[in-house]
Amino acid sequence: MTGAIHAIEAILLGFITQVYHAMGWPGVVFLMAVESAAIPLPSELIMPLAGWLLVQDLGGGMWLVVLAGFYGALGNLLGSLVAYWVALKGGRPLLRKYGRYVLLTEDEVVRAEVWFNKHGDWAVFFSRLLPVVRTFISIPAGIARMDLRKFAVYTFVGSFPWSLGLAYGGYLLGENWETLRAAMRPFDIPILLVLALAVSWFVRKRLKALRAQSRDPGADRDSEAPL
Repeated sequence: MTGAIHAIEAILLGFITQVYHAMGWPGVVFLMAVESAAIPLPSELIMPLAGWLLVQDLGGGMWLVVLAGFYGALGNLLGSLVAYWVALKGGRPLLRKYGRYVLLTEDEVVRAEVWFNKHGDWAVFFSRLLPVVRTFISIPAGIARMDLRKFAVYTFVGSFPWSLGLAYGGYLLGENWETLRAAMRPFDIPILLVLALAVSWFVRKRLKALRAQSRDPGADRDSEAPL
């Protein structure tokens, strides 16, 4: 499994390097927008390489590292807005129509929206500082119809330190940027395992609730919110 991960990262490394050589700084915005639109292109590769190839390797100073962080956050915002819009336009109607097939009732969708409208600001902000999770938070935000201005502000503000920190790591390490990635890689699998456990718990809870609702249509309204 480790060998396969390294092989995939080598392919992505070559792709990102070609984009930077062809586009320069707009490539940072483009790649981070792709990553934030829920497409698997890790920022843990994009931003350290920006700090190395577009700053350190060209003899740039710290202000260019800050610029890299800004462009990374800008790309994150643009890609997140795309994911937000898709979820806003398609997510809620689809969940209302087909939610029962993914273990959600219409009443639960409504209550999830209420919960996200109450707590979603900080969820969007802090998720931008977490690997894996940061990529997908735009989807529940769009489904819950989170205020677009708040979504944009929290997304950019949360993404900037993440992008800046990774770019700075690449700037410090230069061609040894893989040292940074190696330090972060062990956290990827635990995060995925936690998410898998959370999904398993959710599925079991929802199956139980849906069975109860099939016996008593009013049961779902008496159960606690799923979030």
